[in-house]
Amino acid sequence: MANQVPRDDTSARKESVRKILLVTAGTTCVALATLGIFLPLLPTTPFLLLAVACYTRSSDRLNNWLINHRWFGPYIRNYREHRAATLGFKIVSLTFLWATMAYTILAVVHHWALHILLIAVAIGVTIHLARLTTATPEKLRAWRAEEAGTSSSGEPSQA
Repeated sequence: MANQVPRDDTSARKESVRKILLVTAGTTCVALATLGIFLPLLPTTPFLLLAVACYTRSSDRLNNWLINHRWFGPYIRNYREHRAATLGFKIVSLTFLWATMAYTILAVVHHWALHILLIAVAIGVTIHLARLTTATPEKLRAWRAEEAGTSSSGEPSQA
């Protein structure tokens, strides 16, 4: 009995290990999301959302960093809060996606079944992006004003 660790110490160790694993998973997801910007077969959005979920449960500092990140923050907030993406993002994403798919199908993969799979993935991603609300400058201003508690004209909201 003398060698047993008190229950509170064991719980604290488990919590510490859990946080380390979540931070590691979140950081890995951010790295994969960053690669996904340049490699369309890696989905940027799910990795960013998973990173936020991991950081939310493990590190306020990393969660705040990601949510307020210069490039990722607005993208994450638009997607999470409004299921939206800017037109520029949609165009760039789809251009890179289809260019990479075309190159992969024509020069890298030589099996017809993989061609079909790649085309199906590209079609699925295209449909998903097309179904997102397009975040126009007017909508972005209105959403920011909503978050700040004012109307889009700058007047305090009457909530």
